[in-house]
Amino acid sequence: MQPLTNLDLLPEPDDPNILTAIDNNAIGYSGKEYGISDNDAIKLRRNFTPIRKLLWPWGALMFSLFVTFLIISWPIISPFISSSLPDSEWAFEETGIREMQENGYYGSGVKVCMVDTGIDMSHPDFFNVNLVGFRDFYDNSHSDIRDIGTNSHGTLMAGLLVANGTLIGAAPEVSLSIAISLGPTGQSGQESMVSQAIRWCRITQNADIISLSLGANPGERMDDTSDTVLAVKEAINEGIFVVAAAGNTGLDESIYDISTPANVEGVISVAASNKKGSIWGNSAIGNEIDPYTDYERVFPNQKPEISAPGVRLLSTYSAGSSDSLYAYSSGTSDSTVLVTGALALLLELYGDAIAGEDNVISYDELIQVKVALAKSTESNIQGSNHDLKRGYGMLNVNLWAEEIKNEFDFN
Repeated sequence: MQPLTNLDLLPEPDDPNILTAIDNNAIGYSGKEYGISDNDAIKLRRNFTPIRKLLWPWGALMFSLFVTFLIISWPIISPFISSSLPDSEWAFEETGIREMQENGYYGSGVKVCMVDTGIDMSHPDFFNVNLVGFRDFYDNSHSDIRDIGTNSHGTLMAGLLVANGTLIGAAPEVSLSIAISLGPTGQSGQESMVSQAIRWCRITQNADIISLSLGANPGERMDDTSDTVLAVKEAINEGIFVVAAAGNTGLDESIYDISTPANVEGVISVAASNKKGSIWGNSAIGNEIDPYTDYERVFPNQKPEISAPGVRLLSTYSAGSSDSLYAYSSGTSDSTVLVTGALALLLELYGDAIAGEDNVISYDELIQVKVALAKSTESNIQGSNHDLKRGYGMLNVNLWAEEIKNEFDFN
């Protein structure tokens, strides 16, 4: 091996930016290779010894000091860095959510119940959040409002929906209920926690929408006899919208369907797309067969139903988990919250009209809203152009609103 002494750095004739280390006694390239004289070619050579002395030990020492400085000063500089990070406005703008907000709709009067790891209400972007209910099904500390997730999953999801500070969520004026049913790692230790949380959302909180940024692989823990699936069906049958994550298993060929309970008929299951409008590679792939009936899935319940932005969305982060107040998140969990927010805006706009004279949204009316959702994408013909990964197409809340008008024959 050539020792790192007595070396010259020799530019390559085809690309002078490429430097080759050679013995300084070697002849090297002649001048004609560079289109110059031999004497000028010699001047192109650079001695490696000064560079080696710069790199070692002083370069290594300076690098170590710089890293140490970053670690020590991170709590001070992090807020400044976070505030200058690229935002996620593209996600809210491309789905039409910001346009709805500009027209005065922020989800006021709509009750949303999120089942997750909790929420960090100390975050400054939650100062004006209307939190109307909190329940801890993980360790029964109901009076301690918090996020138990090690990655602040619940706080991240809540921020996409109700943040109202540095960031503005999709529906910041909803009446929000939070149920902890996932453990610190974002997984449920017992399936009964999820089912209890869903029933709490339905019975105690009288939710209009239940948002589930969670799920299990099909066939694992949750099946047609599971309490979670039964709880979801109970909610849907009472006209409560359930929006659930399709899952992040798109690259796993052993997974044959989207996650449970997103695969339940009547649930709005959500795939994730990126800033370019392409489906995220990890977004789960649906199946043509309903696992609960063994019949082919039909419009508007083919899975997943809709795609929404879910890649690198900036949201609120628990101050107790990090010195940064914001973080990026990716997954069908994120896209699920955007669809939940869009639906909340529509219920503020049309909820009373959809409910009709009895002032109650029925299962049939819920399905009509799903029909409008499917028709609001580029796939406007029933049952056609459904894709097992992207669903009927991309979310556009304004087109969804127009289709609701058509479906319910609103003037």
